[in-house]
Amino acid sequence: MTKVISFKICPFVQRVTAALEAKHIPYEIEYISLKDKPQWFLDLAPNGQVPVLVTESGTALFESDAIIEYIEDEFGPIEDSVTNEQRALDRAWSYLGSKNYLVQCGTMSSKDKATFEERVGRFTKALAKVEAHLSGETKFFKSDALSNVDLAWLPLLYRAAIIKKHTDFDFLCGLPKTQAWQSALLDTGLADKTVSADFEELFTDFYLSNTYLGTGNDVQQSSACASSNCCG
Repeated sequence: MTKVISFKICPFVQRVTAALEAKHIPYEIEYISLKDKPQWFLDLAPNGQVPVLVTESGTALFESDAIIEYIEDEFGPIEDSVTNEQRALDRAWSYLGSKNYLVQCGTMSSKDKATFEERVGRFTKALAKVEAHLSGETKFFKSDALSNVDLAWLPLLYRAAIIKKHTDFDFLCGLPKTQAWQSALLDTGLADKTVSADFEELFTDFYLSNTYLGTGNDVQQSSACASSNCCG
């Protein structure tokens, strides 16, 4: 059986498990600690990073972009009849999403107001590009059917939803089409299926303990945002 090696709150891993779940591919998952990486893992992963996907033949694949392409090549695309041009465009939008995983993580890890606001500004620039591209007439990024782009942005939108739930700060404030896309993705149930049972607890403990987002000031700021016309 296909195996995924993971760190429990890693967004790059969730992109891979989302691709497997969306195509109903059976897999098992093993979690490691990034603070104490076992030697067997370092032997498998030349970059020393998760995710690693071990194929049924025992080959260890690394780098999430390469793993996603392998899943598509091996098990078939999530969409039928996609032209090469559209596939390249989808990959480009997917890369834009994955490039912002660490940007979002850095924003959530901010320790003070100035750092947080500077990082939010950088992160929301990418979200604004998505907002401008979305038609607002379909459930998902391109249509009413899931695509690889949706799976790539799922980790970002899921984490934004958890932050809003616990702090009332909404990364998507003022982006109604992106908010609608987020809601449609979360309604599929895919987000919860692609993380560990204790994900939310671990995530909030890591990002809402001793960070600026975890302070009362954030609640006041985001409450004001949530009560304005910019949030749907």
